[in-house]
Amino acid sequence: MSEKSLRVLITGAAGQIAYSLIPIVARGDVFGRDQPVTIVLLDIPPMAGVMNGVVMEIIDCAFPLVTDIVATTNEAEAFKNVDYAFLVGSMPRREGMERKDLLAANVKIFKSQGKALAAYANPDCKVLVVGNPANTNALICSKFAAPKIPPQNITAMTRLDQNRATAQVALKAKCPVREVKNVIIWGNHSSTQFPDISNATCCGKKLPFTGHDQSFISTIQKRGAAVIAARKLSSAMSAAKAAADHMHDWYHGTFDIVSMGVYSDGSHYGAPKDVIFSFPVTICSKTKQYKIVDGLALDDQAKQKLLITGQELEEERSEALAATLAD
Repeated sequence: MSEKSLRVLITGAAGQIAYSLIPIVARGDVFGRDQPVTIVLLDIPPMAGVMNGVVMEIIDCAFPLVTDIVATTNEAEAFKNVDYAFLVGSMPRREGMERKDLLAANVKIFKSQGKALAAYANPDCKVLVVGNPANTNALICSKFAAPKIPPQNITAMTRLDQNRATAQVALKAKCPVREVKNVIIWGNHSSTQFPDISNATCCGKKLPFTGHDQSFISTIQKRGAAVIAARKLSSAMSAAKAAADHMHDWYHGTFDIVSMGVYSDGSHYGAPKDVIFSFPVTICSKTKQYKIVDGLALDDQAKQKLLITGQELEEERSEALAATLAD
């Protein structure tokens, strides 16, 4: 067993996603079955009581790898010496709320957390933003975490979309989901995202591809809304699993293509500069650094879809940055 305990922060700790995510992290499914972890939980003061109940449950689980539990409503305490951070907590969209209002509310949260990362976290801290709008929340967080935390270390979750798309491909192809590879999510974690199966393989063989299926694309784009309609609650279990998958691969590395929302410098696939854009990446196990996979063919329809989702991210960035000035 490793001597050093990783300090792992989970925000929105009293919420449903965190409730599903905490045991996955605590039992070693993310960082390894021989890697001790200190679980750090952060939520807003009104949720302190619920969060303390979560702590009681973590204690009662008697996880062998959990060396300590910290539960706090104070960002300085929560972000101190953090190695890995799951930023789950965000302001949800409420009925009648305009997108600009949602962005403005989240700017306050992620501006503050970006500053906390810069002030207190480990300089090599790896950050996954789960709370929506995840891509733009991650961008704002990176603006205020810099220069201590490089923008490459702050990512947004599109793994849930990848998992959804991969599962649908497996169902259609009648093959085990573990055998489906190279399903890619491009762009924003929103209704403009582009699930791309043109490079998908099953059991090592390329799947037949005759063109982008708008019905399939729409199914993935609207899957979250479909879960809410059926369950009357958001997709917490699958979101937690996707967050764990994302961080697991970032920590351990992967030769397979996975989708991550990462900082765009404007040099890949025509994506705009200075946004967090979902690309296909591979991750080196030794350096724990991801690399955008270049050279994949995009037809005209795919290029148009990347343009649309990129434009949405630019619009969100403009509104969010304006909100930072007003804040």
